[in-house]
Amino acid sequence: MSVRHFTIKDPAMWHQPGDKQIFIGDVLDSSNSDTMSVGFCWYQKGESNEFIVTNHEALIVTRGVFTVRSSDGAKTAKVGEVIFLTKGTKVVYQGEEDDTEVVYVTYRHWMDAQTKSKHAHLLDSYHPV
Repeated sequence: MSVRHFTIKDPAMWHQPGDKQIFIGDVLDSSNSDTMSVGFCWYQKGESNEFIVTNHEALIVTRGVFTVRSSDGAKTAKVGEVIFLTKGTKVVYQGEEDDTEVVYVTYRHWMDAQTKSKHAHLLDSYHPV
């Protein structure tokens, strides 16, 4: 199929870091795409998580306000805006409003790259919900 359509209701599985009110769900991953991952994130207001990006990543805010902090400072995006991250960047992701939703796009598959990287331990607290 050359054209696909996804909504926030489509991830087959959601992951949550610990007990934080953050939920991450892929709609494209290595099981159904040769090259890219695409998915949805949902953040409760004030919730944040640290990460080290193992692929280039684009974050598109579809609801609320989202901030990414790095050594370059903080970048905040509102609905319709994009934050771009380069491979190897240490970040803190944070939802700034209730029910913040973000679409992420990575080239190659973020989960596969993360589990094979020296930063794989950052996934230890993630569990399916």
